[in-house]
Amino acid sequence: MTAAGRERPDLTAITRAASREAGGTPADLLGDYLATVLDAARTGRRLTAAELAGHGRSGERAAENGVALRGLVDLYLSATWRLWRELPGGDGTVAALRAAGLAVLRAADDAVAAAAEGFEQAHLSIAHRQEAERIEFLDDLLGGRGSMPDLVARGARLGLALAGRHQVVLADGPAGMRYGGPQGLAVERLIAGAVAPAPSLAMIRGGRLVAVIGVVDGGEAGRAAAALSSGRVDASEVSGPSWQVAIGRGFTGPAGVLRSYGEATDALDVAGRLSLASPVVHAADLLMYRVILRDRTALADLVGTVLEPLSGARDGAGPLLETLDAYFASGQVAAQAARKLYLSVRAVTYRLARVRALTGKNPADPADALALQVAVIGARLLDWPATPLESG
Repeated sequence: MTAAGRERPDLTAITRAASREAGGTPADLLGDYLATVLDAARTGRRLTAAELAGHGRSGERAAENGVALRGLVDLYLSATWRLWRELPGGDGTVAALRAAGLAVLRAADDAVAAAAEGFEQAHLSIAHRQEAERIEFLDDLLGGRGSMPDLVARGARLGLALAGRHQVVLADGPAGMRYGGPQGLAVERLIAGAVAPAPSLAMIRGGRLVAVIGVVDGGEAGRAAAALSSGRVDASEVSGPSWQVAIGRGFTGPAGVLRSYGEATDALDVAGRLSLASPVVHAADLLMYRVILRDRTALADLVGTVLEPLSGARDGAGPLLETLDAYFASGQVAAQAARKLYLSVRAVTYRLARVRALTGKNPADPADALALQVAVIGARLLDWPATPLESG
């Protein structure tokens, strides 16, 4: 502190110097801070509610303008110690110096706390607005709503250049996951890290992950799926059984994203219906099943016509369907089907003979085998015989 009688400190010069020292943090964020600290040092008073509210608004402006909290705090503290060097010395007694020092420190503490609280509140509000914008954008994009120029512009604000190629990764994950929760944020970070430097937008909704991923080298979606299907996103946040992941093909434009999403949705549905062992399925590999499912009425008619007679077997259609499935999966080799089913070859051939007797179709005959195999696939997709077939 300076000797008594010195002129009032140059608050403008102190403010500019503090701004430079704080890495260029805007000087106007200090507001009337230095004037109030100067008065507090002279009178020993606390900052008023109105003054604290003003510093809170400064914190809000800092967050909205992208100023880091560290820079804001540095600005206040730099201004404080610079002002302290310029304060009048009062009567020069130890008691007076102590009182002034306590008043300055208390004012600085209160002002910084108010500014930090305003910053955090604004930051949270910004995060909520961004979250709402992301949710609304993905809902419109995946729901086929909105014009292409509007979707492209909104996607650009979120980091997606929708004019280029994108793929959708869809995954069923641990129950109870939600967008914005710790697990959801962990998954978003995982996706972003796996596909970098390609852009991505991921969202957890009701335990299902939807990720729109830009295509740069072509391997981004596969890397994201591999990371998810590992079954462990983060040891402290997400652990448990592997995710079931489906990858749609890459297409351009908003309509392309919608198409990829539809493919991934169908692929995930097929994977569940067929109980596929692979944790990652590609829509391109399941196009045949999409074709089969496209006309469910015709599929139900096929299953009913070809396989309904199997219901007359002593143990029902289930064991015979299981045998046909293993038989076709083994390349129509009874010995391999027997090993897959943990049965004797004789038991398998007996069951195949029963299929022929009940349906009139020979599993070993190419023409009959095609009809039987498609019907068996249809039965699994329609969950027959557990679920009754819909009549046409």
